[in-house]
Amino acid sequence: MSELRRTPLYDVYKTYGGKTIDFGGWELPVQFSSIKEEHHAVRNAAGLFDVSHMGEITVKGPDSLNFLQKMMTNDLSKLQNGGAQYTAMCYETGGTVDDLLVYQMEEAHYLLVVNAANIEKDFTWLASHVEGEVELINISEKIAQLALQGPLAESILQPLVHGMDLKEISGFTFCHEVNMIGKKVLISRTGYTGEDGFEIYCEATEAISIWKKILEDGKDLGVLPCGLGARDTLRFEATLALYGQELSQTITPLEAGIGFAVKLNKDADFIGKEALKKQKEKGLERKIVGIEMIDRGIPRHGYPVYFGNELIGEVTTGTQSPTLKKNIGLALIKTLYADLGNEVDVEVRGKHLKAKVVSTPFYKRK
Repeated sequence: MSELRRTPLYDVYKTYGGKTIDFGGWELPVQFSSIKEEHHAVRNAAGLFDVSHMGEITVKGPDSLNFLQKMMTNDLSKLQNGGAQYTAMCYETGGTVDDLLVYQMEEAHYLLVVNAANIEKDFTWLASHVEGEVELINISEKIAQLALQGPLAESILQPLVHGMDLKEISGFTFCHEVNMIGKKVLISRTGYTGEDGFEIYCEATEAISIWKKILEDGKDLGVLPCGLGARDTLRFEATLALYGQELSQTITPLEAGIGFAVKLNKDADFIGKEALKKQKEKGLERKIVGIEMIDRGIPRHGYPVYFGNELIGEVTTGTQSPTLKKNIGLALIKTLYADLGNEVDVEVRGKHLKAKVVSTPFYKRK
């Protein structure tokens, strides 16, 4: 049995009451206080997450844009220095290698932020397709990433940042070499909770001091350390896809509902383009939808979904929503049964329980 990997913040988890679990080979906190308390802190004030398990890969060189245009479904020619873009990488079949963020540091210099469980797979995939003058470096071990999310995130972070107004960082942009408590960091504004907030990328050795300072100075504004449990319920309410659940090798970006990140009309051909084009022209046979339970029961990942006696799909994510206080889920089902208001059955512990198809996102900030 291989040893679990740890982030640079592992040693301070216990100080804040962190309860750790095995998450894709990483020993990470599922919660510090309680999932519900942390969830509500992010919706109403702010929460601080350790997301240092995420991977970072740099792509540099004169041919880096052409290379990334071939690898990514989105159109990177639209990016400018200081801009970030959400995209996917696909197999020839249209299935998803990963969903990720691309940051344009400067011309011919990009930073890819990939899912933790996919770091090695993504790097190998990218390296196997390199053409021309392109240099790939996996810098994941050197970088720590913290995410401060919630309506009070800016108020908490601004006093710790010197020489710049955080309002200058709009959605899906970033600023690097920012002076934060005497350390040089990269700050971006992308988010994965449905709330406003920031990501702070720093040297791995500086993560603990930044973590402590944010929690200490933000205490009066209600900031809490948050674990993976709240991160999952928050992103789920906002209907943000999670790789391994809404996206996978067998689920395409179109089926997962992230078609906005697939630019079939961009000038460059990308891997999987033909398969996705055919899928779109033919019409999706299945898609991710929101469901709300009518009968009492909680839909969970992997639970079968039926229409009458016909198996039409399965739940990809489900829980009792802390914000809405309803039992809801995301399910990948046959498009034929995906109309809003349609009633379906979810098999929960051997029983068929009624649910209905509802609109998403379940939660949207005002």
